[in-house]
Amino acid sequence: MEGRGLVAVQGSFLISAAIMFFGILTSPEMKKLLEKETDFDLSKLYFMNSTIGSVCGIPDCRITRCGYTGEDGVEISVDPKQAADLVERLMKSSQASVRLAGLGARDALRLEAGLCLYGNDIDENTTPIEAGIAFVVAKRRRQTKDFPGAEKIVSQLEKKNWPKRRVGIICDKGRAPRSHLPVIDPVTKASVGVVTSGCPSPTLHKSIGMAYVDRPDSKPGRELVIDFGTKQQKITVTKMPFVPTTYYNPPK
Repeated sequence: MEGRGLVAVQGSFLISAAIMFFGILTSPEMKKLLEKETDFDLSKLYFMNSTIGSVCGIPDCRITRCGYTGEDGVEISVDPKQAADLVERLMKSSQASVRLAGLGARDALRLEAGLCLYGNDIDENTTPIEAGIAFVVAKRRRQTKDFPGAEKIVSQLEKKNWPKRRVGIICDKGRAPRSHLPVIDPVTKASVGVVTSGCPSPTLHKSIGMAYVDRPDSKPGRELVIDFGTKQQKITVTKMPFVPTTYYNPPK
């Protein structure tokens, strides 16, 4: 929001980032910290809901239970003049263990959660259907077709026919997949897709990634290879998320 800084708190061990007034708080440690440092009932704040209150004695914060890591976390919007002070107070709190982390840690967590990075895993040339996020196209919009790309997107939905699909890929050993690497059929040697993201998974102790592959090659368990240029490496198509998400949803 204009005129606001953003502090977010996320990560399996309460990894906190403070980059351009952006940070993240997540995990059971997040609850230990904020339950004692806020003036509202955190147990009633569910995933993708927000409230306004004080955090660590700093008033007029907007706290939203969301994040980009797959963890149960919050993002805190605060006056930018108080953002650095808020991060320092969170770091010094005795309620929970807090550590700083950067974009690399956040990227590993979002990839383990199967979350897309715009410009890599989704862009102007892919549809929500190909990306496996058809839920973003509401039923009403499918009927009214009043949005950019509606003709192509609705046609894919109605005909259940689209050429490629975003999939998870996993490597048991070797280098991590990297964006733009070609995905190859090991038998025909034909190109069947391209890697869009990849990194070593600190949770699985394997290398993981995302790729767009031809639909016939998109079933979980399909074995393919990625081409590093001087070397090819085996990969297996798998479902996402790689690591289960822990969003705090209301009871059903």
